[in-house]
Order: sequence, then C-alpha cells, then structure tokens
Amino acid sequence: MDHPDRPLWLRIVEHFRQQIATGQLPPGARLPSRPEIMREFGVSDAVAKQAARVLISEGLAVARPGSGTYVRGKPELQRLVRAWYRGNRSGSPFAGEMEAQGRRAAWDYTSRTTQAPTSIRERLRLSEPAGDVPDVLRTDYVFSADGHPVMLSTSWEPLDITRGTPVVMPEEGPHAGRGVAERMLVIGHPVDDWRETVGARLGTAEECAKLAHPQGSVMLTIERVYESRGRAVETADIVLPADLYLLEYSARMGAVK
Repeated sequence: MDHPDRPLWLRIVEHFRQQIATGQLPPGARLPSRPEIMREFGVSDAVAKQAARVLISEGLAVARPGSGTYVRGKPELQRLVRAWYRGNRSGSPFAGEMEAQGRRAAWDYTSRTTQAPTSIRERLRLSEPAGDVPDVLRTDYVFSADGHPVMLSTSWEPLDITRGTPVVMPEEGPHAGRGVAERMLVIGHPVDDWRETVGARLGTAEECAKLAHPQGSVMLTIERVYESRGRAVETADIVLPADLYLLEYSARMGAVK
C-alpha cells in the first residue's frame, strides 16, 4: 500500500525492499541507476541518491564503482561457539571452529610491543606506566573463512608474564598459532576464568573496509578477559559483522578452577 505522506526516498527504498524480498530482484541483480530512478519515480538526483545510500547501508545492495549498484546476497548465519570447556582440543580455536563448519580458516596479523592505553590497563589491572616503557604485546588480527574476512581482533598480553618465554610472540616460535589458554599453560599460567562482554554498534570506516562490508554496517563486539589464579593474562577486543554470525555460549558445569 502506498503512503503518500512518507518521504519520497523512503517510498523508493520500500519499493526495492519488496522486490528484493520477493525475489523479483535476486542476488546479483543490477538495481536501476540514479538517472533511471529519477525518470521512473519522478524524483530529483538527491532523492535517488538517498534511496541508493539507504539500500546499501541496510546491507541490501552493494555499490561497485564504475559498474553500478547490485542486490547483495544474504549471507547464511553461522554459529560461533564461545565455549570455555573444549575438551582436549589444541591449536587455534578459530581454526577449530571453522573446521567444524567445513570452512577453511586463515588469518593475517601484526604484533608489536607498546604501552597499554588506560582502558586496557584497567582490564589487565596493570600498575601505572613507567615512562614510555612498553608493557604489553599488542597483536592485531584479520581472520578469514574460505578467503573472506569475517572477524577482527586486537589482543593485549602483559609483557611481565610473557617476556623471555617461548610464547611471547603469539604467531611465532614453537607454539605459534595456538590459543591463549594453550600458550599460557606452557609457561605455568593456566587460564581458569574468563569473561566476555558482548555489544553491538556501527562499524568504523576502517573496520567495514577490512571486513569488506558497507560503511555503517552493524558489528557485534566482544570484550574478552582471560585470567589465571586471579591475574589477568590477556584481553582482546573482537569485532564481527552482525549479519554473519550468531554467538553461542557454553560452559562445562562444575568445572574445577
């Protein structure tokens, strides 16, 4: 039903939403250009541009520079299990989860020593910094599944725990690519507690670009802290596109700490 009191751009958006929902415009179909929308609906270029922008921001369409705007295929939601107890599984937790889904995992990373910012110092319960002396190892990750970026993570580990040990570099050395819990166990810091705080927000321009998502896409955020005997041994900020994953949490009942 038409609603003439609604803004013109919204009426155009609803028109294309309906065509996409019913399959009249299937994934990969090219949407009309702005001049074509202007002629068909009798609107200005500004209105046509606004309608296209909304369809892209809602994840219904994707713009390909020099080619046009196309209907975006709806990705199939995957479950990402956030479980404390994983039995005797070793190696990368992300790789194990992707393998369970029949998908190929890969990741790029950069690691560097730095001084923890205030918010990270609070999570790790670090004392006041000593001048400009680095006190954490920061590792930035871009995780991919079947060649497509699906998750970002920034991890901080206190150097007073890992410095001089074979696990100081998460992705180098004899224990490269292992999960935090497995690496910390090697140096006598068994992870016996954890917490994750989950939220949602619009992705930054940089996050959307890294995850190959339209600007303004909604992201799930996870703030994680791992502890060993009451001492925080790692914290991470994890970002995932909300249209790709459902988070599933589980823990072993009665697990001994």
